[in-house]
Amino acid sequence: MLRVESLSKSFEGFKAVNNANLHVEKGEIVAVIGPNGAGKTTLFNLITGVLKPDNGKVYFKGEDITGLPPHEIFKKRISRSFQVVNLFPRLSVFENVQIAILSREGKTWNLFSPSKKFAIEETEEILERVGLIDKRNRISALLSHGDQKVLEIAIALGGKPEFLIFDEPTAGMSPEETSRCIELIKHLSEKMGLTILFCEHDMEIVFGIANRIMVMVRGSTIIQGSCEEVRCNKAVQDAYLGGGDECSV
Repeated sequence: MLRVESLSKSFEGFKAVNNANLHVEKGEIVAVIGPNGAGKTTLFNLITGVLKPDNGKVYFKGEDITGLPPHEIFKKRISRSFQVVNLFPRLSVFENVQIAILSREGKTWNLFSPSKKFAIEETEEILERVGLIDKRNRISALLSHGDQKVLEIAIALGGKPEFLIFDEPTAGMSPEETSRCIELIKHLSEKMGLTILFCEHDMEIVFGIANRIMVMVRGSTIIQGSCEEVRCNKAVQDAYLGGGDECSV
C-alpha cells in the first residue's frame, strides 16, 4: 500500500533522512523505531507532504505521491496525528471532528454557516467509536492529555482514511490512557481494516501490536522485518536495543 524508496532529506548539510526504505502492506500495523534523532518524524513529514524530499520516492497504492502538499495527501485518504497535540483548542470535541469531515467534503465551517448542521450523524459515530461521545460538548483545551490524543485520532478518522500515521500516539499518557489508546489502535486495524504506520519509544507497545518493524539509525533503514527478526538482529541490538546475545526486549 505504501512504499518508500531511497528517501533523503538534509537540513544545512545534516542528513536527517538518508536513503530510507519502507514498505507497508494493506491491513498491517507497522512500527518505525530508532533512537532520538534517528529521523522518524522527518520521515513521516516527507510521507505526508509537510516536507519535500531531496531524493527518493513515495508511492501510495502504486501512485507516486512524492512531494505532494499535505492537503493533496489528505485527499488520498492518508491521515496523521502528531507528537504535539494539534487541535482547535477553543472548539468543542464535536466541532473538532465535524471540521475534519467538512474539510474532506470541501465545505467550510463557521458559527453562522448552514454547514454547521452537516455531518452530525457521522461525527457522532466517530466519537462513539473512539469513546468520546460523552464529552462531545466539552471544549477540547479542557480535556485530559490522553483524551486530547484520542480526539486527534477521531479528527484523523474524519477524513475517512485508508492509511493512518501516528507519531508517538501514547506519549505523555498515563498507563490507563496508554492501554486505552493501544486498544483503540487495535480496533482501527482489526475492526475497521485500516492500515497503520506509527513510531513509538515504548518497546513493549511496539512488540505487542506491530506486525512488522522498521528500524532507523542516523536517518537510514537498518532493517525492516518481523518482530522476531528485528529483536534478534545484531545490528539493531548494538545500535538501539542495548546489545546482548538474547533475542528479548
